[in-house]
Amino acid sequence: MSENSQFRFGAATGVGSMPGGDAREAAKTVTGTFEDFPFMPELPARGPGADMIGRTAGLLVELYARVEPSGWRLGDRPGRDTKRARSWLGEDLDALEEFTQEYEGPLKVQAVGPWTLAAHLELRNGEAALSDPGACRDLAASLAEGLRLHLAEVRRRIPGAQLVLQLDEPSLTAVLRGQVKTASGYRTHRAVDRQIVEQTLRDLVGVHEAGPVVVHSCAPDVPFALLRRAGAAAVSFDFSLLTERDDEAIGEAVEAGTRLFTGVVPSAEGPLSDPAGSVMGVRTLWRRLGLSPGLLAEAVTVTPACGLAGVSPGYARRALAQCARAARSLADNPE
Repeated sequence: MSENSQFRFGAATGVGSMPGGDAREAAKTVTGTFEDFPFMPELPARGPGADMIGRTAGLLVELYARVEPSGWRLGDRPGRDTKRARSWLGEDLDALEEFTQEYEGPLKVQAVGPWTLAAHLELRNGEAALSDPGACRDLAASLAEGLRLHLAEVRRRIPGAQLVLQLDEPSLTAVLRGQVKTASGYRTHRAVDRQIVEQTLRDLVGVHEAGPVVVHSCAPDVPFALLRRAGAAAVSFDFSLLTERDDEAIGEAVEAGTRLFTGVVPSAEGPLSDPAGSVMGVRTLWRRLGLSPGLLAEAVTVTPACGLAGVSPGYARRALAQCARAARSLADNPE
């Protein structure tokens, strides 16, 4: 079993992003829906600095980024974009603190992981930081220090919370396969050695010594085995993208005590099935792998397939409520 296998994860939570721009409304929705596993909402609709890359760039220590027409670019000093990112994060912390008074239990905070950050942050020459191994190392070290400070701040504000750190790595598979495009768009950056990827992630996981780390990717072909070796206590993924090729890695992960954050509720607007229908595929997977139904509640947290920034506030509320109901269905009837 993994060292975090005794940690009490909640049965359902969200991925991170929510629609709209009202931090208090988002925090109220999240804490009201997930009473035993809330998360800090992200509101990218507010603009640059509230998006996932800008928000995490605002956490960096002694590295600064600004918005260029092509995206976020590293610069020499903090400018208004960095200040805006930090201001919005402070607003989100204020709102979450307000709605988690005397809360005790798991609480999830999210940040972009080192490899997706390296694929999206530009150097001064306009190429991704991914193109320069030294820049990747500096970025990972700066992110590690920023996350330490951020986690300490959340802990100070919500002292009863058991913090879960989620690293968002949607570009990880592209980094491993050499599929990240260069600035010209005509070529791709060289694939990064898997051992370097794994070690960098292990170092980031080590930042959160007091609790578990989840790695999230809603891209196909999530590298489950690599993430498990890097020390991730849980892997969060879009369940609809799984293929039978993933069976062996998932079975090994569950048996090693890695928790699965199964993204089963659609993150695109549309009709929702009944709660039992949402987790039918999870039960089917369990049977196919020959795993004990009694393990389901211990091994699975139900989430939306990905973030909910692109949907209406009404659908976001329904999708989160569906996750909570689907998790109850799984616990009540695991067979």
